[in-house]
Amino acid sequence: MAPAADPHAPPPGATGVLLFRDGSVMWGRGFGAAGSAVGELCFNTAMTGYQEVMTDPSYAGQVVTFTFPHIGNVGANEEDVEAGVPHALGCVVRELPTAPSNFRATQGFAEWLARTGRIGLAGVDTRALTRRIRGGGAPDVAIAHAPDGRFDLPALLAQARAWPGLEGMDLAKDVSCRQLFAWSGGAWSLEEGYAGDGGTAHRPHVVAIDYGSKRNIFRNLVRAGARVTVLPATATYDEVIALEPDGVFLSNGPGDPAATGLYTVPVIRRLLERSVPIFGICLGHQLLGLAVGARTTKMFQGHRGANHPVRRLADGRVEITSMNHGFAVEADSLPPNARATHVSLFDGSLAGLELTDRPAFSVQHHPEASPGPQDSFYLFERFVDALRKQHV
Repeated sequence: MAPAADPHAPPPGATGVLLFRDGSVMWGRGFGAAGSAVGELCFNTAMTGYQEVMTDPSYAGQVVTFTFPHIGNVGANEEDVEAGVPHALGCVVRELPTAPSNFRATQGFAEWLARTGRIGLAGVDTRALTRRIRGGGAPDVAIAHAPDGRFDLPALLAQARAWPGLEGMDLAKDVSCRQLFAWSGGAWSLEEGYAGDGGTAHRPHVVAIDYGSKRNIFRNLVRAGARVTVLPATATYDEVIALEPDGVFLSNGPGDPAATGLYTVPVIRRLLERSVPIFGICLGHQLLGLAVGARTTKMFQGHRGANHPVRRLADGRVEITSMNHGFAVEADSLPPNARATHVSLFDGSLAGLELTDRPAFSVQHHPEASPGPQDSFYLFERFVDALRKQHV
């Protein structure tokens, strides 16, 4: 009798693998960089903007499953990135990326991943994988690409099981800038690329605290009429105030807000005591919530995509938004001086808040998009216009 086949042996042609903490395996074809990585597996429903997603610092510690099957068709370029390097650990896609078909492409997506050291896995049933995440929550996984098809599954499983998970993890320090710098450059257009500042000396001064910000946030602040100076996540209250800000922006970022809040919340509270105008998004929204006494919690599967409907409570208007978060502020924990301004129409979770006794507000979604719709750009204008009136 022939020996039984090894159930863990890769099928013919498999050069990539996704190994779950529970020991289950999904095989496919690897592309991009060879190697392995361990993190949380999530899914993103955006149809475009995969470079922006992969370079968004909020995806640090995560592997992204793209639900749209044809990822990589428009190739890659040096403009459609939100940070100097990718922060997502890797990606899982249905179809192996084909040759790019876009006049802006300078290289293929697989080549871009290989050059930037990130792993891709193709040939996976991403619909089944998404249903698994929706039903069981975001799992811890190891992803690996071996061009020779040889994998050390026991070692990968041990790595997946040893990974501590995002809850309790502060990642903002890892992805933040290292020192103060003045931002320059405005929004992108097809005809001109990225715009210049148009002169910023007369503009209201926004000090942005970088917990893992996307570049397009700074560009949109400039587009709305601000002058922007960026500080690291670890900036102290005195460092912020020394720059004489007209307002302070709290950026997006990865990890558990409760962990990052250990050193950021005291700074935000002192800014609130001084009535410095504040605008926060994503992680910045969560940190503002913590600063006023609300609670944050780890979501079952999180919100990640470019098609998330949010209701603005003031007038009932629905905005289609870009989202990327795995933690949320609990609405029932808001103090009396904070009120909800936006709610997710997917699950009713809190998507925005404002203070009634201080000039501070925040949203959970990404008004800068990249990728996604621009329904919420007015929030940048609202913030900067208020600073302009004060500045004059």
